[in-house]
Amino acid sequence: MDQADINYHFSMRYPLLLQAIFLTNAPRRHTLLLMKTFKRVSFLAVVLLLLVQGVILASDRQPPLRDGSVYVVPIQGEIDQNLTVFIRRSIEKARADDAGYIIFDIDTFGGRVDSALQIASLIGSLSDVTTIAYVGLRPEGTAVSWSAGALIAMSSDAIYMAPGTSMGAAAPIMQSPDGTVVQADEKTVSAVRSQMAALAEKNGYPRGIALAMVDQDTELIEVLIEGKASAMTRDEFETLKRSAPEDHDIVEGRILSAKGKLLSMTAGELELYGVSSGTFITISEVLQDIGIENRRMVELNPTTADIIVSFITGAAFTSILIFIGIIALFMEISSPGFGVPGAIAILAFATMFAGNALLGTVGSIELILFVLGIALIIIEIFLIPGFGVTGISGISLMVLGLILSMQDFVIPTFTWQWDALGRNILLVIGNMIAAFVAFGILAFLVPKYTPFKRLTLSLSQDTTLGYTSQDQSYEQQYIGKNGIAITTLRPSGKADIDGEVIQVETSGEYIEKDTPVTVTRVDGNRIIVRRRL
Repeated sequence: MDQADINYHFSMRYPLLLQAIFLTNAPRRHTLLLMKTFKRVSFLAVVLLLLVQGVILASDRQPPLRDGSVYVVPIQGEIDQNLTVFIRRSIEKARADDAGYIIFDIDTFGGRVDSALQIASLIGSLSDVTTIAYVGLRPEGTAVSWSAGALIAMSSDAIYMAPGTSMGAAAPIMQSPDGTVVQADEKTVSAVRSQMAALAEKNGYPRGIALAMVDQDTELIEVLIEGKASAMTRDEFETLKRSAPEDHDIVEGRILSAKGKLLSMTAGELELYGVSSGTFITISEVLQDIGIENRRMVELNPTTADIIVSFITGAAFTSILIFIGIIALFMEISSPGFGVPGAIAILAFATMFAGNALLGTVGSIELILFVLGIALIIIEIFLIPGFGVTGISGISLMVLGLILSMQDFVIPTFTWQWDALGRNILLVIGNMIAAFVAFGILAFLVPKYTPFKRLTLSLSQDTTLGYTSQDQSYEQQYIGKNGIAITTLRPSGKADIDGEVIQVETSGEYIEKDTPVTVTRVDGNRIIVRRRL
């Protein structure tokens, strides 16, 4: 059998779309080699992902030191889910090593509210380790602990500041549809305000300062009690005046934060009003002030594995994974057998789900929804005529599984959760639409442009290249012949024509399995049939 015969039989057996994307004019051994290469690359990529996870797990299994060390954990840059995972791992490692102190080196403008609340909960729940928040001053830093950073600082047992630093402005904000930044709704503000007040009460910080940092409706004033300066809300001051003995010297001072403004304080002010335990240039000076300067100090920083996970779970790379995964999945479903597209789809979605699982946002429900969605789509394409409820349900479940895999809640309650849900919906649906459009364009353009011609099976063959012309009797061999559709034709499929099973297609007509058909014409390598009258 020469190359022309091989090409012809491929064209009769497989759909045109599969030819356009996967078949080549190279010898069969080259095609098989190409597919093996793709599968090896896919396998190696999966192994690489597992190794990344192994590095993360191995880093947490180092033998404990058991020496009461001081651990320094940086909280720098934007507060997000990746930082939450890093903080959780760092705390677990410090506790496993029997650390006596954990110093959180804070330098941030803030970030996600949910991540800040999770980090604050992680720190605030520690009872066997003394936690210290230190707002440092460094050339490459911002020298602030604002917004979410203030909430995290308040969750620590003690706060220290460096000269020239500040803390505050912890009101939750959100981005409006027109791009402007506005304050979050009252429900969200109330939740953060309550948490700030609870943390302040737990760790002995002035409650009024915590409230004024979150709620701009809180008026904070300076109160001199027996000559010592304190910071209180207006209500706290009135309550104190009514309950204090007459011989107590209580004087109202200046307004620290008027209504309509959020409170931010410098390192000196925070020390003056009892929030900061001291102002020191370095962490070493903080250790001396506490009296633990001789303890072993261990500095933890994000590892290469943390950086890789952060990259994998970033919005840009997640978009690429969804885009590639959808295209490959659609190619695999629309092609017979299992091949390279299926392996690529599995790799893309496995990488996405594995990365989000490391962030703690993937559970069994997300995986079940996604797999069930794919199963319904396959059932719709191969078992149920047309495209209806089953296919739409499958797409919906697949989209829902992808969306839920990127968030740690199911039904949003607060503004920031609605905001996160909106971003995730836009990310998933936008990339799915883009993938379908790209798939259509690719299928149309690949056979036409020179750079892609090597990847396609040409429908015309040049006799000067060794191909033989098609005999006219071939056309007469099938035209007018009758047969039975042995698969559903929508519009292509297989039919038994005079005892020979061949690939056929209709002119757009849908023909069910076991329906009598008649060959109406032969167009190149396409055999056109219609329902037998």
